[in-house]
Amino acid sequence: MRSILNRDFLQKQLKVAQYTSLAGLVLFAVGIYLTFAAPQAVTWAFVILIVGFLVSQVGIYFGNRYGRRPRADQILDQALKGLGDKHVLYHYATPAGHVIIGPSGVWVLIIKYQRGRIRYRKGKWRQQGGPVLWYLRLFAQEGLGRPDVEVREEVKLLRQALAEALGEEEAAAVPIEAVLVFTHPQAELVEVDDAPVPALKPEGLKKFFRERLKQKRLTPEQVKRVRDALVLYTPPKERKRADAT
Repeated sequence: MRSILNRDFLQKQLKVAQYTSLAGLVLFAVGIYLTFAAPQAVTWAFVILIVGFLVSQVGIYFGNRYGRRPRADQILDQALKGLGDKHVLYHYATPAGHVIIGPSGVWVLIIKYQRGRIRYRKGKWRQQGGPVLWYLRLFAQEGLGRPDVEVREEVKLLRQALAEALGEEEAAAVPIEAVLVFTHPQAELVEVDDAPVPALKPEGLKKFFRERLKQKRLTPEQVKRVRDALVLYTPPKERKRADAT
């Protein structure tokens, strides 16, 4: 499967992670300094420490999402390697983060990097892992959130982009499906068979898509129109480098 990465977008997100992490550390240092050097300014020190914590959380969020190695795009490229070139995997080059476009339709890949036991029970996603997980969610890792809502939002963005470019009727005929991909090595998927969207580990992706990508629900002309409608401009040199991955 060919892969195209929007490197400009990725570099911008990495800069946000670097700058916010640095700013958080500076604010922490200032807050701690004021606490000991100027006791009369303890209120300001407390405020600065809170702001520093919030800013550092932004840095952690962007760092985890775009700076962790291997990155999400690298994990997906490796997991889907060898599925043929009729479908193209786009990273950060469409209104959704990771999207496969080809004759079988449009597939949205929602990446989740949560550890612990992941369940779908009584209409809700749950993450379990004890006190260590609580600590990580507070200081080092975003929570599981609402994957079903994320799926709806990303599909909605793609559908809106198609409708604006192709019209409501033609856009409605384009099949858009989604898959949750839990990339953390210590993620354990249990009781997810009844989930409204498939939940998989990277090692299960190739088997999942092997038959599904053989479907021909879009003609070559439709595939081109969908790509033109969804994919942002990628410089030819960058596209050539990405296609080689």
